[in-house]
Amino acid sequence: MKVEAWLFILVGLFFIPVATVYGFMVAWNEPVGFLAMYLLAGLCLMVGVYLYYTGNRVGPRPEDRVDAEVHEGSGEQGHFSPWSWWPLVLGLACASGFLGLAVGWWVLFFGAGLAVIALVGWVYEYSRGDHAH
Repeated sequence: MKVEAWLFILVGLFFIPVATVYGFMVAWNEPVGFLAMYLLAGLCLMVGVYLYYTGNRVGPRPEDRVDAEVHEGSGEQGHFSPWSWWPLVLGLACASGFLGLAVGWWVLFFGAGLAVIALVGWVYEYSRGDHAH
């Protein structure tokens, strides 16, 4: 993960002087551009520091070594729910939330309520056993 960590850290460090130069060029009157670049630098630095510490804690992966074989990366990659309906409900909640931004604020509140229900359902999906909906 060292390559990914240093890539994000260097990109974050690159955008700090770029945002400063941009701020001087617009005389700090256009707040969206330089502020967005400062936020982009902060996000890149956060991801880079997280990857750096995670890489030190986990150790080198097969992807990090030149002499690694394909079979070294095989095995369980995580736990996924192929039969879960909660991502669809969460997607509908997000769509209704964005619709609320365009149509009216009252629709946004229905979407936020549905999003809370979908997140709770997705998180606690396995608390009663497999295939329990």
